[in-house]
Amino acid sequence: MEYRLLGRTGLSVSPLCLGTMMFGPWGNDDHDDSIRIIHRALDAGVNFVDTADVYSGGVSEEIVGKALKGRRDEVVLATKFFMPMDDAPNHGGGSRKWIVREVENSLRRLGTDYIDLYQVHRPSAVMDVEETLGALTDLVRQGKVRYIGSSSYSGSQIVEAQWASRERHLERFVSEQPPYSILVRGIEEDVLPTTLRHGLGTLVYSPLAGGWLSGRWRKDAAGRPTSAARPNARFDMSSPANQRKLDVVEELALLAEKEGITLIELALAFAINHPGVTSAIIGPRTMEQLESQLPAADLQLSEAVLDRIDELVAPGVTLNPDDNSYGAAELTPEARRR
Repeated sequence: MEYRLLGRTGLSVSPLCLGTMMFGPWGNDDHDDSIRIIHRALDAGVNFVDTADVYSGGVSEEIVGKALKGRRDEVVLATKFFMPMDDAPNHGGGSRKWIVREVENSLRRLGTDYIDLYQVHRPSAVMDVEETLGALTDLVRQGKVRYIGSSSYSGSQIVEAQWASRERHLERFVSEQPPYSILVRGIEEDVLPTTLRHGLGTLVYSPLAGGWLSGRWRKDAAGRPTSAARPNARFDMSSPANQRKLDVVEELALLAEKEGITLIELALAFAINHPGVTSAIIGPRTMEQLESQLPAADLQLSEAVLDRIDELVAPGVTLNPDDNSYGAAELTPEARRR
């Protein structure tokens, strides 16, 4: 497996990053089986692991911590904060109060004394990014965090954060984590050019489009979401946008078959072959799913295949806007009314 630099850091990471959202009650609640899956990924050369405090209410971090005992130094370990952990006030968000408290919780659950990449899970629509960056800068200086990153930031939010870091002499985000797949290409228009321009690493999530590109969702066999955490609008078969997605998936399946690869391999290779993408986050729930995804790490797609994909889904286009995870606050009626 060929490793890549994470932006302008000195960290070398695998082109596939093991996402752990599906380990715990949200997906696979068998801790021993989840640990075996993590170990198999590490043995295959995956050295990048991504989790979040909110995944299964902290259980995912606990499973990762158990799995990395004795192997912590092999891994670039990333986690995230921001989403509410319960209904209590101030138990979420990007405030200094919450960051200083929650990093200790993540460190305890992960069984480590430092986090390689600590990421803001979502931007705040109301809070100044300088407060978040200031608290994260303190964590870096204390040695609890090595690098900081963002997730689901728009192009303008990425630039704003970079400007604030430079202007206030704060730690800068070294990475961005946006959604990206053949069906969700919106970041090609603005986010990816912005991360490239500012030298950020980009680790994309949902490269299988929430299961749409796994083969589970076909015209003759529509599946069901594997996690209650996934928005229902993304799987509403009465939606014209989702019907269009089914049509595209059929064509992609034929393209993959013609190339002698699986639909999963095609989808993952598409994501990691983009020059702006550092790593694609895979989220297996079972060992079988992991094994089906690992071969994509070394797969190169031909120009002809990429051209055909562009014919099916134009660059920069997201077929169903519900698949995006950013821009929601800006598009609410309250924000748009004159």
